[in-house]
Formats: sequence, structure tokens, C-alpha cells
Amino acid sequence: MEMKKQKKVGKIVVLALLILAVLSYFCIPTVKSTLNNIFSMFATGDFTVVKEFVKSYGAYAMVVSFLLMVLQSIMAPLPAFLITFANANLFGWWQGAILSWSSAMAGAALCFWIAKILGRDVVEKITSKAGLNQIDIFFERYGKQSILIARLLPFISFDIVSYAAGLTSMKFWPFFIATGLGQLPATIVYSYVGGMLTGGARLFVTGLLILFALSVLVALLRQIYTAKQKSKSVGEVKNVEKDNSFEK
Repeated sequence: MEMKKQKKVGKIVVLALLILAVLSYFCIPTVKSTLNNIFSMFATGDFTVVKEFVKSYGAYAMVVSFLLMVLQSIMAPLPAFLITFANANLFGWWQGAILSWSSAMAGAALCFWIAKILGRDVVEKITSKAGLNQIDIFFERYGKQSILIARLLPFISFDIVSYAAGLTSMKFWPFFIATGLGQLPATIVYSYVGGMLTGGARLFVTGLLILFALSVLVALLRQIYTAKQKSKSVGEVKNVEKDNSFEK
């Protein structure tokens, strides 16, 4: 009873904050213009634009960058790598990597809990409870590997994965650890070379990350296939034994 009450309070708080954010956008001109500038900035696909935006806040630049990463997490699927490049250029590769990784982790955690608090009952009505239960089973069996692969692939939305994980029965810490491990290689690479590389070289680095991620994906699919074949074999053996018992 106490758990249900806490969950209900959590829903009310999250909904109130979301409504407040929407009202702020439409009712406060400064908020609206700032957010529109941010959306336009991401639409350019140029990390130097993001860099100048963050830099303009001076001593608060790191705080603004952190909040910007969290914002893009909620407003999926804005490109997070632009902020990572900007951080590397402004604060140095290792400080930029720490800032990008920690803020991305905060954003992922927030998306997970938003989905966990608000999403499941809504998703069950839109799809089906049986379908959602199947996703639960998949995440319980392969959740850590699935999250890890999704974090390694740069063309899969970081934020949608976080929301999707929050809609399952997956626990927070397995999700958080898999997210941290999966996000770390890309963050380090983008921070170290992203701001210095252009054109083909940047595409080459991205290609290497995709190749690595696909190799992990193949391993996961092989594991799933092996598990299904094993389950199928066990079922056939049981059927044979059942038939033999009838013959006797």
C-alpha cells in the first residue's frame, strides 16, 4: 500500500514538472527563445556552434554543458556527440570526457526513471500487456548485453534506449552499469580525437566503433540462437520420452 502511494506521488510530481516545463516554454519568452536557439543549434550538426554557445556562459560553462546534455537526453533524439566534441575543445579531452560521460549518465538515469514512473501503464494501453511482458523476458535474459550494444552503436538513439529500458522490469543498477560501460569507449574516442578530426578521419573512427559494436551484436545473436536451439532440443527430448511412455 505504501509502495503504491509513493508511486502515485512520484507520478504527480513528474507530471507537474513536465506541465510546468511546457507552460514555461509557451508563457516565458526568454525560455522559449533560448530553447529554440538550442534546437536550431543542434539542427546545424556543427559542434563549433555548440562550443560557442557553451563558452558564452564563462565560469558557468561546465554547468551549462551538463544541463545541455541532460536536456538532449530528455528531448530524444538530439545528437549528444556534438556536446562531447564541444566539451573536448573547451575543457581538454580528459576533462571533457569526464563531463560528457557523467552528464550523459545523469541524462540516461533521468530518462529511465521517467519511463519507470510514468510509462508502463501508458505503454500497456497503447500496445499490449503480453507484448510488454515478452520485452521484459528479453531484457531479463539479455538486458545487459542489449544495453551495452545499443550504447556502442552511434546511430541508435541513446535516449530512446533509456526510455525503453525503463518500460521493462529491468533493475536500475544493471541498466546503469551497462550504460556506463557501453558509453565509455565512444566518449573517450570522441573526446580524444573528435575535436581534432574532420571529414574522412572522423568517419573512419565512427566506422571502427560501428564495426566493434556489430561484432558484439553477432556474439549476442549467436548466444540467443544457441539458447533457442537448446530449448528446442530439450522440448523434443521431452516429447520423445512422453511418446515412449505412452507406447509402454
